[in-house]
Order: sequence, then structure tokens, then C-alpha cells
Amino acid sequence: MSRRRVDSQGSLGPDDEVMPYSDDETDDELDASTDGEGEGPPGVPQAPVEVKLGDAAGWKVKANDRPYHHLPEFQRKTFLCLKKSRYSGNGIKTYKYNALTFIPLNLFEQFKRAANLYFLALLILQIIPEISTLPWYTTLVPLVLVLGITAIKDLVDDLARHRMDKEVNNRKCEVLLDGSFQESKWMKIEVGDVVRLKKNDFIPADILLLSSSNPNSLCYVETAELDGETNLKFKMGLRVTDERLQEESQLAQFDALIQCEEPNNRLDKFTGTMLWNRERYPLDLDNMLLRGCKIRNTDECHGLVIFAGADTKIMRNGGKTRFKRTNIDELMNYMVYTIFVMLILVAAGLAIGHSFWYEEIGSKAWYLFDGKDQAASYRGFLSFWGYIIVLNTMVPISLYVSVEVIRLGQSKFINWDLQMYFPDKDTPAKARTTTLNEQLGQIEYIFSDKTGTLTQNIMAFKKCTIAGRTYGNPTTAEGVSLDRGRPVDFSWNRDADKKFQFMDHSLVSCIRSKKDKDALEFFKLLSLCHTVMVEHKEDELVYQAASPDEGALVTAARNFGFVFLSRTQDTITIREMEEENTYEMLALLDFNSDRKRMSIILRFPDGRIRLYCKGADTVIYERLSPNSRHKETSQAALDIFANETLRTLCLCYKDISNEEFAAWQRKHHEASISMGDRDAALDEVYEQIENNLMMIGATAIEDKLQDGVPQTIAKLAKADIKIWVLTGDKKETAENIGYSCELLTDDMQLHYGEDVNEKLRIRQANRRNEPPAFGRNKKKPQEPFFTQPGKNALIITGGWLNEILYEKKKKRRRLRLRRLGKRPPPTTPQDGQPVDDLEKELRQVDFVDMACECEAVICCRVTPKQKANVVSLVKKYKKAVTLSIGDGANDVNMIKTADIGVGISGQEGMQAVMSSDYAFAQFRYLERLLLVHGRWSYIRMCKFLRFFFFKNFAFTLVHFWYSFFSGYSAQVAYEDWFITLYNVCYSSLPVLLVGLLDQDVNDKLSLKFPKLYLPGQQGSLFNYKNFFISLFHGIFTSLIIFFIPYGAFLQTMGQDGEAPSDYQSFAVVTASSLIITVNLQISLDTSYWTFVNCFAVLGSIAIYFGIMFDIHSAGIHVIFPSAFTFTGAASNALRQPYLWLTIILTVGISLLPVICIQFLHKTIWPSVGDKVQRNRKKYEKEEEEKKKPSAFQRGGRSRRSAYAFSHSRGYADLIASGRSIRRRPTARGGVQESIREVPHREAENI
Repeated sequence: MSRRRVDSQGSLGPDDEVMPYSDDETDDELDASTDGEGEGPPGVPQAPVEVKLGDAAGWKVKANDRPYHHLPEFQRKTFLCLKKSRYSGNGIKTYKYNALTFIPLNLFEQFKRAANLYFLALLILQIIPEISTLPWYTTLVPLVLVLGITAIKDLVDDLARHRMDKEVNNRKCEVLLDGSFQESKWMKIEVGDVVRLKKNDFIPADILLLSSSNPNSLCYVETAELDGETNLKFKMGLRVTDERLQEESQLAQFDALIQCEEPNNRLDKFTGTMLWNRERYPLDLDNMLLRGCKIRNTDECHGLVIFAGADTKIMRNGGKTRFKRTNIDELMNYMVYTIFVMLILVAAGLAIGHSFWYEEIGSKAWYLFDGKDQAASYRGFLSFWGYIIVLNTMVPISLYVSVEVIRLGQSKFINWDLQMYFPDKDTPAKARTTTLNEQLGQIEYIFSDKTGTLTQNIMAFKKCTIAGRTYGNPTTAEGVSLDRGRPVDFSWNRDADKKFQFMDHSLVSCIRSKKDKDALEFFKLLSLCHTVMVEHKEDELVYQAASPDEGALVTAARNFGFVFLSRTQDTITIREMEEENTYEMLALLDFNSDRKRMSIILRFPDGRIRLYCKGADTVIYERLSPNSRHKETSQAALDIFANETLRTLCLCYKDISNEEFAAWQRKHHEASISMGDRDAALDEVYEQIENNLMMIGATAIEDKLQDGVPQTIAKLAKADIKIWVLTGDKKETAENIGYSCELLTDDMQLHYGEDVNEKLRIRQANRRNEPPAFGRNKKKPQEPFFTQPGKNALIITGGWLNEILYEKKKKRRRLRLRRLGKRPPPTTPQDGQPVDDLEKELRQVDFVDMACECEAVICCRVTPKQKANVVSLVKKYKKAVTLSIGDGANDVNMIKTADIGVGISGQEGMQAVMSSDYAFAQFRYLERLLLVHGRWSYIRMCKFLRFFFFKNFAFTLVHFWYSFFSGYSAQVAYEDWFITLYNVCYSSLPVLLVGLLDQDVNDKLSLKFPKLYLPGQQGSLFNYKNFFISLFHGIFTSLIIFFIPYGAFLQTMGQDGEAPSDYQSFAVVTASSLIITVNLQISLDTSYWTFVNCFAVLGSIAIYFGIMFDIHSAGIHVIFPSAFTFTGAASNALRQPYLWLTIILTVGISLLPVICIQFLHKTIWPSVGDKVQRNRKKYEKEEEEKKKPSAFQRGGRSRRSAYAFSHSRGYADLIASGRSIRRRPTARGGVQESIREVPHREAENI
């Protein structure tokens, strides 16, 4: 079944091929583009405006003149009257503290936490003797512990940042100072400096290339840090600087003035002029070397620093570093505020009770007289503050430090997970933050980059069709099809690339027999029609291609005997089946995103002229001659290739007479020196020669996905996680990958920008026509956008995204209003313009709603800023937890905007990893990160918090019940040291271990049943409902723990005839009951028992009794008589069997209802997790019995459609200029690097 191909040409909307930079446009562009805006009548096309950089250009750089950049005109005000140069230094700073600011800043940040501030206030209250019933150390010890542990963690994190900054800032580079090159640190480089860079050096700033050791100042750079692409890009110095600035002395006298655009984040654009010796020279991006790139294949180059440090494009693309907090963090803070309110209400109620009690009883009882003449209301006021201190443990101070310890442990488990370790690149998974682990268990939307994240960015020549016959399936030399084949042996070809694999032996025998002229012509075309550059390294051929596709096609031709050897400005030399031939290149018609094809016109050794052309089927078929053969058979083959999601290119040729070429060449020359719109003029001339073409065939290239990508996407989709792909690539490329990774399927209805815009326009028009609604019906539910049954997918380009979200007019409108003064809003709104900000917001809500109705969303040709905007729209309007994953600097903004950012490491650049929260080497590890580590972290944290609140309520509210029997006097029910050590020693370890180690099911079952992930997305394991359940559970337990011993002690006689019903014995019994109850309760909630858990529960109870007997001993009382007053209380009380029975009864009654409720829940209303747990043994047995896959795995066919060629234009300008050609050694042959595709095990499905 063939899929409908999409071509956006001819549409009236934005150009699908252009990457828009809506809000990043420079003011120069906007001034030019807005001068005539709104003047002419609608519908009349405006003449194109040429942008000129006049004398008022904002950024001026003077070569070799540091004092120039510190002149008063370049100063800007920073703080009060202090001024600073507008030119940034080249040092970068990502750390937060230094030696002086660490303690004050860190304490300030920590005391921004409400709980810490509350405990500081409490400490101050406890120093006041009139209101304090608890000694000050009960608060100081835990507070110092919490602040100290958090400060140490922050210090360790910041020291790592210091080290990273220091490493980058102290990199060495040669700078021209005092007439000679001297080694200098990166951070000492300034704007206007001339620098010398060597091969494999990182570029320290945004630099204007002046000259290089290559002929004509050609310089190759690798941009992996910027965009994740590993193919080399070339940069060229101006001819004038190349000729005059090769020697050190010439560079020292260089004094040009550069005028250019202000620093901005556009990676694809640079505009400026160079004024030197009274001549002006235009500058563009081809002359610039950007920070973060790496010099390759160039021994030495010189450049002038234009932007440094924070002004460089890579730093401008970083976006703001946002402080990320999890949903649970926010919920926890709100719950702490709720506890504050409850605490104040309870303390106020008890204070009022004390006032009444003192009025009625206390003042009249002679034995309670304390010699103070205080009114009942004043005593009540003091009692209020006394109860704030006594009940302070309702807000647990150790909560935050325990949470930090758990998160640190969970981060270590991610780092240590060998199943997320990638041996090929020796890259383990890395949790780069310790504060977001449980959020990994709540992800609803994933935003993924394409190149280098889903794909390997490695192209492989898989199939082709030549003269109507298709090659590429496993076939014998005689043409007999096979189920399984073995790769072709290319040992007959000394220049073959050893890594190249092809399964069809019949094509090789056809080529070697030289009988099929079409097949020979096919590969000759591939070896001649390209812009690949060649290098000879140690007798090997190394190809440098502008795109991986080009490299794959030329490598295929090389293996089939047509070896591209060298090129000059006007010749190409190839070896055709061991015979070397040189062809004269008459013209090179380069690829661009509008033409979607490239052509070359050659004069053959025998004198005839032929044009070779390759391009997208949509453009080639329009230009074929009526006499061309094989059109239908090639179209059928293209449809098959498209359904296998291979990237296709059509190949064709045309013979040209000398007279026809001479006439065309005159027109071509005129167009190439045109001062107007040169590109449009050249395109028109190209159209005149690229017609009446004869079809030879088509190629099919596989863009290799990373291992396990389709399975990972399918598994995450079962967990109800939606995946959106945001890429800067072309629409066709993005669509191909969508099909190959099974994000898009054949049963999906695809919707493009025009369709989406129309639907949103209709919704907006209907809203405007509706009468304003009042009362109850104000918010009626919106109708769905897609009423047809079936699955939908959205494929939208950056241009349409701006059109839909009204982004493109924003800055222009702001500038126009600034120029013309504020205009009143139009009285008759047009459909394409928002009336006000509310309408713009509603439009954005509509877009997000529509996108969320779709099964898949692909945004292509989007800028780094648009990627971040899409993420923030979903966060804002869906209140969803988002995750972004990418591998290049163009993904940094998106990674920082999402709730969780993941960087792909070990693949290309490290820029994305540096900004990410988690990093690993392959996309497939995302499945384990979310479904195993994320889910476990969420379950553990929820269980920990529920239990932590419960144990503190159960502990603290005993004071509340005791107050009814102590005249509301803020007297404590326990001993002071028990209160101090309860959260630190007696009850912390078991709950901490549950937060670290608990798992409801193991990792294999977590992956096998993705539905187990749903409770996290719904936030159902920890919310206000759970909080109040913990509160009522705590109230119930505290009631039992107080009133059963109270009843048991009432009118009781011990075995020895003494009454055990004194206050100290009562405190021992309630404390012992509480410790045993709390530790057994956590045992009931533990799903995964280990020796450590068992030891912690029994150990906590043992520690309690051990410390209690020590504290109650006579020896310690003799040393500190005022601090230890419960002398002999424990040994006396716990000698009575009656009190042991009381403890057992209290614990039993506290736990029995919980056991019953848990039993009923798991039997009558089991969750998915309960069902899996119940059958855990069965599933684990199934896993073990599962047959191991056979050693041979046939490559599954993946889908890839239509046309995707170069990411950017090729090297044609460079070749035609003749500036790229070096004198080559005569040695031939070689091996090109490629990466072996590792077969992957199939992921388990339910």
C-alpha cells in the first residue's frame, strides 16, 4: 500500500522548508521588515527589502585593539552608578557560591524553606523559660543536623560546577599579543583578539575566520556540540584576508573594524561587514567559527574574536537555568502549611482550655499555687506558645533531610544500573541531579529530538531500482531470490569500503559483466553527481560529505567499482572498473531545500556533454521527458521503498548539444553576477536546463535508528505516555523517521499545518460569533477537533507553528507600536489576527487540545526556542509532567524547560548532557529509567511520606489527649530524651529503608506490565486524600496508645503491692507501645523484604530499649542530675507483667484494623499492582522458561518514506570557487568508517 506523499510547494502559508526565528530576529532585520508594514492595501505583494548594515550597526569590533572596547561609548550601567563594558569576557560561570558567599547564601536558601524557618523560630521560643516546657537541645540537635547535611550536599554539587568551569576557562589557546602569538587561557581572551587554532582544537569563542593552512582559507569544523550532527561543515575566510593575513607580522598589523548584528541565539545566521583599508567586505555565517565546534582536517587557522563568553551563540541558546521541583515537593510544602494551620488551631484551642481550667480549678487549688500573680488569660497566652513547642513534632524536621537521603540513594541506583550501561562507548547512565527522581514516575509527555536521539545519523545504501528492475533483496548471482542471504564479497575491488554490506549478488555480477549499460550509468552518476570532498590519508580514501546521505551514495558507487578519486575546480576524476577517467565539470547546480535536487553538467572525454541529476521523486517526475522509459516501474519500486520507510532519490540524465549549452551558459553567467535576488535568478536559469530528463532509476537509503527505538516507543505508549518529536529537520525526513520508529502507522490520519490552521480558525470564528455566556453554562465542554473515528497524527512545521500561535507578529508589532505610538485595536477583527491577549491564549489552548487528541505529534523545521515554547505550552495548559530528551546544543533550551531533561551522552557533543538532569547513551534506556527507576522512586517516596506523617501524628497527638488530664498546662506526655531521639534513632531507619529499597514487583515485571505506571501519572499514591488518611490513622493510633494504658493504670495495684500508675511509668508504657506499633506498622507496609529491613525494624526496637535503660540508669543521673530525671523508671515499670500485657494489648488493637482493611482492599478491590503481585511467582517462572532467541535474527523491515536528502546545501559554491582544492598525493584506496548495527532483543510486551 503506498502512502500519500505530501508536497507543500504552492501553498499560500509559510514555507515548510524554512526554519523560522520568530522572536530571535535582530533589530536590524525587524526595522527593515517593518518599515513598510501595514502601509499598502492587503493582498498587494510588498517588494523585498534588502537589509543593510549602516554606520549605526550595534556591535563594533576593532582588531588588535583591546582599549577600543573599553571606551565610554561601549559602557553600560550595571548597578547604581557602576559601569561595565558591554562586551563580555570569555570566562563562563555556572557555579552558585564562592568561599565568601557560601555560608550566608546557603543558609538564606535553606531558610526559604518554611519548615526550617519555623524550627528556627521554635528554637528562639524554647530559650524563653516562661513558656518552654522542653529543653532547647530537643530542637537544636535535629536542626543543625538537617542544615549541615543539606549544606554539605550543596557544597559537593557546587564544587563539581567549579571544577567544570575551571576546566573550560583554563583551556589553552594562542592569542596575538604584543606582535607575537602567546599561549593564553580561554578566560583571558577578549573581543577583538586574533587567535590561532590547531587541528582538533575546540573553538573558544565566536570567531571570524581570517586565514588557514588550507588553500584559500578553507576550514572544516565538526558541529556535534551545536546540533548533534557529526558530518563536517566547511567554513571559508574572505579572499582578501586569505591573501594578506598568512604571516604573524601581517596579522599583527591587521586593524579592520567589524560592524555586525548584536549577539543573538540564531545558529543559522550572521550578518556583518568588515571595513579595512577603506574597503567594505560583506560577512556571513560561512565566515564564522562558532564556540563549541571543533577544528577538523585543518592544520592551523587564524581568526578574530567577535563574540565572547556569554555573548556567544551557544551560550545564548542555553536558555535560563530553571530551578526544578517535583510535584511531590510542592504537595509536601502545602501539607506542611496545612499542619502549621492545624498546629496553631490546636494550640489555640488548648490555650483557651487552660484559661478556663485555671479560672475554674487551677486558681482555687492550693497545691497548684506557684507564687506568680498572673491572670488566667495571660496564662492561656503562655500556654499557647508552650503547646506550639510541645506539638512542634507534627511538622517533622527530619522530613526534608530524610527525603534528600532517599533521593541520593535512588540516584546512585540509576548510576549503578548495568542494564543502562552502554559498553560500545563505555558510557554508564548518570543521574546529574538528586532532586527529581520520583518525578520520573509521573511523566505524561515526552519531547524528543530526532537526529542522534532516535537515529544514529548513519545512512546505509539498502536497495535500488535500475531500468525498472529492483535490487537489494537477498539474491544469488543468477538472480534467484533467497529467504536468507550472505553479504556480497567485494574483495575483487581494492577500493571497496570493508564495512559496506549489500545482499544482492545479481547486481554485482551484472556490473562486473559490463553487459547492463543502465547499471553502469547508474553508478557512474552516483560517483560524479555530488559535492563530496575527498582526502587521502595513509593510502586510504576518506570522503567528507555535506550530509550522511551523500556519503552513503558515493560509498555505494565506490564499492560497485565506480570510485571517486579527486576533484579540482573544473574536473572530477573517477576510476570506472579499474579504468581512470577525468571529466570536465562545466556547471554544478547545487541542492537546496526549494529545488530538492542537484545536477552536474559534464564534458565527457569523448567530447559529448551530459547533465546528471538526482532529487526527490516529486520534482524529478515533473521534469521527465515524455519519451523517458521505466517511469511506471520506477514509481512502483519507489512506493515499495516508501512503505519500507527508506529514503528515496531518483536519478536521471540528459544529453545536451554544444549550442544549447553555450546559450544556457551565457544566461547562467548573467544570473550569477546579478545584484538583485541572485538565488531566485539562478533557480530560474536552472529550471531551463533541468527538463526533458531521462530516468535511470532510484536509490533507497536506510537512516539507521538506534537499537530498540520502536519497541521503547510502543512500551511507553502502553504506559499512556505521549511522545512528540521536535526536530530541525525537513518535513519529509521527520515523517520518514516517524514511520520507521512506529510513532506513525498506516492506520493514522495525518494532519498538516494548513489543515490545523483551518480547524483552529473555524473554532476561533465560532467563538467570536457566539454570544458571551453567563452563569453556570459559562464553561461548556469543548467539542473534539477530530470527530471521525480512528487515530490522528499531527505533522507541523516551524513556520506554521508561528502562524498558528501568532508568534511571528509579536516583536514586529512591538517595534511598530514603539515607532508609531500605541494604536487602538481594530474594530473589525481579521481571522488571522488576535483581538487581544486573551484570544491569543485561547488559540494556544485550542492548539494544545488538538495536539493532545492525536496519537503522535511531529514538529519539524523548529528552532531551539520553538522547541522550548512547545514544551512550555503543554506544561502550562495541560498541567502535565513533561520530559525532554536530546543530544545537541539546539536541544538545551527544551531540556531546561521541561520538568525533566535527559541528555544522550557518548554519542556526539556534551552540551545537552551538561544541561540535563539525567544522561545515558541510548534512547532505549528511557524505558528502564521511567518504567523501573521512575516508578519505583515514586512508589517509595509516596509510601515513605504517608508513613512519615502517620508516625509523627501518632507520636505528637498523645500530648493532645494528655492535655485533658493535665489542666492544658503544656506538660509533655513523654520523657524529654525520648522526644529528642524519636525521629532520629527510634523510628527513622525502617521507614528510610522502605524509601530506598521497597519494590512492589521486580524490574522485569515492571517492564512487562507498563500499566503499572498509571498510578504515578494520576498522582494517586500521594495526595491530600492520602494525607488525611495518614492524619486519621495517626489520630486513631494516638487515641489507642494513650487511652488503653490510661485505663490500665486507673486504680491499679502492682504485684509488689505498689501502684505503678505514676507519671513516669505511664510515659515509659506509652513510649514503648508507640515504638513497637510504629515499627510493626512499617513492616505491614513493606512489599520487599531484605535482611537490612528486618534488621532495621528489630534493631530500632532494640536500640529504643537499650538507650532507655541507659538514660534511666542511676549512673547517668549522678553525672547530669538536671538533664536525666527518670531514674529507674524503665526498670521499675517493665518489671511488671501487667504493663507488658498492656503494651501487647495496645499494639494489637492499633494494628488489627489496619490488617483487616489491607486484607479487604487486596481481596475485593485489588489494583493492577496487587494482581501482578499476587501472580508474581507465576510470571517470574514464565520469564525463566521463555525460550532464548536464536543466534540468527533476520532484520525486521522498518518503515521509511519519500525523500530526505541533505540537511543543508552542499559544497557546490566551494567547489565552483576553486578555493577548496589541494594538491593530492596519487595514492588511492581506502576504508570508510561506519558503525555496525547491533541486533537487539525484542522488548517484552504484555
